[in-house]
Amino acid sequence: MALVLLPGLSNLIDDISEEKKLPPQVVEAALREALLKGYERYRRTLYLGIGEDPFDEEYFSNFDVALDLEEEGYRVLASKIIVEEVESEDHQIALAEVMQVAEDAQAGDTVVLDVTPEKEDFGRMAAATTKQVLAQKLRDQQRRMIQEEFADLEDPVLTARVIRFERQSVIMAVSSGLGRPEVEAELPRRDQLPNDNYRANATFKVFLKEVSEVPRRGPQLFVSRANAGLVVYLFENEVPEIQEGSVRIVAVAREANPPSRSVGPRTKVAVDSIEREVDPVGACIGARGSRIQQVVNELRGEKIDVIRWSQDPGQYIANSLSPARVDVVRLVDPVGQHAHVLVPPDQLSLAIGREGQNVRLAARLTGWKIDIKNASEYDQAAEDAVVSELIAQREQEEALQREAEERLAAEQAARAEEDARLRELYPLPEDEEEYGEAAEDVPAEDVAAEEVAYEEAVDPEPSDADTLEDSEAAEALPESDEEGAR
Repeated sequence: MALVLLPGLSNLIDDISEEKKLPPQVVEAALREALLKGYERYRRTLYLGIGEDPFDEEYFSNFDVALDLEEEGYRVLASKIIVEEVESEDHQIALAEVMQVAEDAQAGDTVVLDVTPEKEDFGRMAAATTKQVLAQKLRDQQRRMIQEEFADLEDPVLTARVIRFERQSVIMAVSSGLGRPEVEAELPRRDQLPNDNYRANATFKVFLKEVSEVPRRGPQLFVSRANAGLVVYLFENEVPEIQEGSVRIVAVAREANPPSRSVGPRTKVAVDSIEREVDPVGACIGARGSRIQQVVNELRGEKIDVIRWSQDPGQYIANSLSPARVDVVRLVDPVGQHAHVLVPPDQLSLAIGREGQNVRLAARLTGWKIDIKNASEYDQAAEDAVVSELIAQREQEEALQREAEERLAAEQAARAEEDARLRELYPLPEDEEEYGEAAEDVPAEDVAAEEVAYEEAVDPEPSDADTLEDSEAAEALPESDEEGAR
C-alpha cells in the first residue's frame, strides 16, 4: 500500500506541541494511537449491516502506525507470524508466500507488512474517531504532566482563580509556579468555606489536597479551603518566629464546616516555643492582633484560638478549652486518655461551646476524651465508680481482642506449616528445580513411606466397624433397593 499523505504533518505536530505545552514526541505518540483507533474503526465499519463484528479487544494488538515526517504521511503496519496453514489473515501469513520474497524464511518467524488502506476507503466515521481519540489522548497527556508537576510540589498552598461552577464544585485555575501555565483544579463542596463568596475571577489561597486518578477523566487536582494545612501555611507566612524555628505549631484542630448553620467555623492552634524567652501565643497574635488578623481575613472571619501547648496533659487540656476558665482537670483514665474537667457554673456553657463545638475541638486538639462537669455538683465517688466500670469494660474488650489476634496468628502459623509440608511432598512448578535438588539427598524408601502415609490420610481404608454398618444396612434394604444398589 502507498503512503497516506497528511500535508503539513510536521507543522501540525509543532503547533499542537506549542499549544498544549507537550513535547513533540508525546504528540506523535498520541497521533499514532489515534490513527490506529481510526483504522480499527475502519475495519469494523466493513461489517456494518453485513454480519457480527468479529473483533475482540486484543484483535489489533499486533498492528501499529508509522509516521513519516519527511514525506508527511503515515502507514499502518501489521506484525504477522509465518505458518504453514493460515487461520487468521490479520495475524498470520503463509510460509510459501513469504518464501517467494525471502527463501530463507522459516515457520515461526515474524514479518512486518504494510496494510495501509487507501485514503478514500478510510471513511468519515474512521476519520471522526481519529479526531476524537487524538483530542482525548492529548488531554490525558496534559493531565499526566499535571500530575507529575504537582505531585512533588514543595509548597502545597496555591493562589487560585475562580473559572466556573460545576454542580456544587468550584473549578479554579492554579499554577505551580511563575511562568508555568494555569491548569484546572476542583474545589468540592465539602472543602469550601461557608463565608467565602465564590464569584468569577475571585482569587483565594487554596491547599493542594491531592492529585488523584479519576475514572474517565485521568489525573485531577483537588484543592481545599477547609484543610488544616492552610491555617498552618498562613501562620508560617505571618509569624517570623515560626519561619526562624523559635516557635512551632504542635497541633491544629479545625471545624471549617460545622454541622449547623448557627455555628460558625472555628480553629484551635496549639503552639510551643523552643526558646524560653519567646512567648509563642503572643508571637502568633502579634501587636494588637495584627498577625492573627491577617489569617482571619484570609479565612473570611473564621474564629481562631491560639493556645499554648504543655507537656502536662492536665495543663494542656485546660489551655485547649480557652476562653473558658477551668478549676480542675482530673485524668480519670490516663491509659484510655479520659479526663473530667471541672468548671464553675458560669463557665459551663462557655467551656462546652455552642452545640459542643469548643469541647469537641479541644478533644481533637489534645487527643483526650473530655467530659465537662459542673464543679459545684460533681460527685467524685459516683464518677469514679462509673469510670471504673468503663475501665473494666475497656480492659475486657482489649483482652478479647488480644486473644483473637493470638488465635488468628496461631492458625496462620499452623496453616503455613501445613502448606510448607505439602509443598515438600508435592512441589509447585516453580519449586520443581529446588525440590529436585533437595530430593537427591532423600532416600527412596523415606519418600515412598511419606507417599503411603499421605494416601492413607487422604483416602483411609474402611474400618471393621464401617464394614459391619454397611453390611447391616444392605440387609435392611428391600429386594428392589438391593438390585438398584448392585
